[in-house]
Amino acid sequence: MSTKPKDEGLNSPKYDIPEELQNTVTITTLDKIYNWGRRNSLWPMMFGLACCAIEMICTAAARFDFARFGMEVMRPSPRQSDVMIVAGTVTKKMVPQIVRLYNQMASPKYVVAMGACASGGGPFKEGYNVVSGIDKYIPVDVYIPGCPPTPQALIYGLMKLQEKVDKQTIKEVYSRPDEMIPVPVLGPDIMDPREYDQIREYARQKAEQEAAAAAEAAQA
Repeated sequence: MSTKPKDEGLNSPKYDIPEELQNTVTITTLDKIYNWGRRNSLWPMMFGLACCAIEMICTAAARFDFARFGMEVMRPSPRQSDVMIVAGTVTKKMVPQIVRLYNQMASPKYVVAMGACASGGGPFKEGYNVVSGIDKYIPVDVYIPGCPPTPQALIYGLMKLQEKVDKQTIKEVYSRPDEMIPVPVLGPDIMDPREYDQIREYARQKAEQEAAAAAEAAQA
C-alpha cells in the first residue's frame, strides 16, 4: 500500500520524493509557496450594502466561520485589504465610493460580486437608481448567484477565488502596475469619465437635432 499523501499541497509533482522522506521533505516552487501564503491570508474589506451583507456577517460568525480560510481579518481600511466583497444592491450614489475604495486597496486585489444585485442589478435592475452590475465599473473575479446567497454559497465563491490565486504566478501578478479607475461622477445620472467622449458626442448630436427641428418649425 502506497504511503503517498493524498493532498499534494506544496509538493511539486515533477520531483519524486523517497517514500521514507515524504513526511519530512517538500520540494516546491516559489510560485506555489507564494500563492499558498496568499490564498490562506486574504483580508476582505469590512463593508456591506444591503441584505447580502447579513449573510456575509453570518459566514464570518461561529457557525460557518471562514476563519478556516484565513479570511477572518476583515479590515476597516481599504489600504489593509486585498478582497472586496460587494454584498448587496449597488446604487448610483454608492458607485463613486466603491470605485474610490477599490483604487485604495492593496495589490494584488480581488473583487467578489455577492448576489444577484451586485452581479447584474437583481430585482431592481430596471430601477432608476440602481447599477446593473458592479462589473461595469470595476473588474470582478468571482460572481456568486442568489438573492441573497447562503453562507455556503459565499464560502464556495471564496474557495473559487482561492483556486484562481493558486493558478497565478508572481510574474503575472506583478508584471503590470494597477491602473487607477476614474471615479464616476454623480450628477443628474451617474457618469463614467471613461465615457465622456461618447457623452459629448451624444450631446452634440442632440443639440443639432433640436436646432434642426427649431429651424423647420420657424420656416413653417
